[in-house]
Amino acid sequence: MSGESERRAYRTESITVTFEAGRCLHAAECVRGLPEVFDPTRRPWIQPDRTTAERLAEVVRRCPSGALRYELVEGGTETPDRPTTITRGAVGQLTVRGELSVDTPQGVRAETRAVLCGCGQSRLQPYCDHAGPCGQ
Repeated sequence: MSGESERRAYRTESITVTFEAGRCLHAAECVRGLPEVFDPTRRPWIQPDRTTAERLAEVVRRCPSGALRYELVEGGTETPDRPTTITRGAVGQLTVRGELSVDTPQGVRAETRAVLCGCGQSRLQPYCDHAGPCGQ
């Protein structure tokens, strides 16, 4: 897979959660944080109406890859961490949080969270997809 993967939206009256499957690295922060909302054995696997918008936004922000994002219907979006932080994982991937401008083959993307490839082998450049040695 190359480029940006499809993003699916899950809506309630107060919040929209989007999920970009190609960027998911299965950290499971969502499942541990709100198992009643995020259940990979159920379809749809995200049921945002099972909690409050505030709690859902809090758990979505835990997603290190940025595969999960949210937007409040009242216009609120995620506030980037300040200062921006970059952490290299034990096998080389870079976990980045903050006000990001990521250069992708489809153009520049504004991000608040991302796991970037540190080995050059990802098919989802510049994001890590666990394809190379840094994702194993």
